[in-house]
Amino acid sequence: MSHRQFSGILIVIDDQNEVIFRGGCFSSHFNLFFGYVAARHDHKFGLGEITEVYEIEVRADNLRFTVRTDRFGKQNGIKTITGGVQVAAHLLGIDVGTSGTKTILVDLKGEVIASAAESYPLLTPKPGWTEQDPEDWWRATKKTIRKVLKVSGVNAKSIKGIGFSGQMHGSVFLNRDHEVVRPCLLWNDNRTAEVCEEVTRHIGQKALHKAVSNPCLTGFTLPKVVWLKKHEPRSFEKVRHVILPKDYVRFRLTGEILTEVSDAAGTLMYDVRNNNWSGTILDGLGIPREFLPEVRGSQEVCGTITRMVAKETGLAEGTPCVGGAADQPAGAVGTGVVNHGQVMCSLGTSGVVFAATGAPQVDPKERLHTFNHAVPDTWYLMGCMLSAGGSLAWYRDHFADSERREARKRKIDVYEILMEKAARAPIGSEGLFFLPYLTGERSPHKDPYARGAFVGLSVRSTPDHLIRSIVEGVTFGLRDCLEVVRQQKVNVSEVRATGGGARSPFWRQVLADVLQAPIAILESEEGGAMGGAILASVGSGEYKDVQQACSKMLKVKSRVKPRKKNVADYEPYYEAFTTLYPTLKRSFRMCVDLGA
Repeated sequence: MSHRQFSGILIVIDDQNEVIFRGGCFSSHFNLFFGYVAARHDHKFGLGEITEVYEIEVRADNLRFTVRTDRFGKQNGIKTITGGVQVAAHLLGIDVGTSGTKTILVDLKGEVIASAAESYPLLTPKPGWTEQDPEDWWRATKKTIRKVLKVSGVNAKSIKGIGFSGQMHGSVFLNRDHEVVRPCLLWNDNRTAEVCEEVTRHIGQKALHKAVSNPCLTGFTLPKVVWLKKHEPRSFEKVRHVILPKDYVRFRLTGEILTEVSDAAGTLMYDVRNNNWSGTILDGLGIPREFLPEVRGSQEVCGTITRMVAKETGLAEGTPCVGGAADQPAGAVGTGVVNHGQVMCSLGTSGVVFAATGAPQVDPKERLHTFNHAVPDTWYLMGCMLSAGGSLAWYRDHFADSERREARKRKIDVYEILMEKAARAPIGSEGLFFLPYLTGERSPHKDPYARGAFVGLSVRSTPDHLIRSIVEGVTFGLRDCLEVVRQQKVNVSEVRATGGGARSPFWRQVLADVLQAPIAILESEEGGAMGGAILASVGSGEYKDVQQACSKMLKVKSRVKPRKKNVADYEPYYEAFTTLYPTLKRSFRMCVDLGA
């Protein structure tokens, strides 16, 4: 027997795009390889058990091998078979977040081959101000790309496309030479409160809602541009381009200044119904239209890796980069929420309810946002709670000393102990309610003065009751958002849950019971980065559309169904919860004024 040595990773794919072999060098894997091929392709090759590998020849695109087989106990002699060998296709997903950038390398089945993350600082020059240096994103991107290429050992030429996810709303100001004018104002920067009021008065609330389908809030890009014009006129005079965080990273990779529809929608300068920049907003506020980039589809190619970047990162020159998406729609793609009626619930520090819709459905009371999805001809309704998992983190940090000690002793996460205690209390926490408005609220109560509260404390209240009431209060708040979605005639058949809270079996069951919908958990927890990779798979032509890509690259790990008795038991508690914010709204404002 003779064979030619093969180094690196070999992946053989059949005509249905199924991986039939994955391995390293032939010298250590060829017997497994041929046995697997025979088992999968007996009907094609007429092979039984392969008893001897006679000869192997590996060429650039084809594999020719000669084997001795035993079919049904009879020696069939020597057979020579020539088959195709494909170098495995890979995709890169880059998530430009607030705390750091994460890059993942995945194959066409959604398996994560390698990942790397790099953090960077948050700048707070004044209370309520948050900024970042875009150069930090770029350094982190280059570093994580180099790391995943090194760890995976893949040939960069196997990367068929690169996609992006990015923090929404941030304003990157570039001058005529494409240099950053000043640090980026982030989504959680609150310096523009007065500007928002001025914009609303100047444009008119109804005209604003008609033009861009959303109210003017501090997080959006528009008030940041107006703030710069008003408070830093010298900086504003230098501005020639306004782009979003992930678009800046893509610009550095490709040299092309572009954006895509889902991030454009979050600027408050984009007409989400008619898919174009809003003349009403730009002309009304004196913002030059040429400041804003061309808008592409999220899965459309928006440039290719330049020669210089290829040298800096190890990527192959000419690798296509697609538009990508803002973090929430990218996360929705990464969980398979891409068709009308599908819903994602994210339980991180904040809580998000994201519902895909086949048409732009706008809540007339402005309780939810309406934006363009990363999927063609699709929009979404989104509700955002400011303190979801953050409420439980607040309790952990200030009131869970004994639980933290126990966690260290048992060598488990403190949240596991908190969930164990919550599970010991009954449904409804014996009439104890928690209002999760620790940092104000955004959806469905647009109220920066709202505050957190325990209501219904009694001598019977224990830490178990308090912890469970926090879990239930956050989930009731998510249902508040979901009920507005349902009022827009969106039939919610399933909720796909992500984030730290969704890792808890106890919290998943509470979600199912309170939201009155099955909860699905995916195998992949990569969220936005996976969404970027999926969009890249479509733009590079590996899959025909986002729906097909999701069906191939995502798998549901588990589902939790609502329990009928629990659903019935929770209903009166939820009804009581809905009365508390309206009752306490005026008192909340008094509390804020007194504490100022």
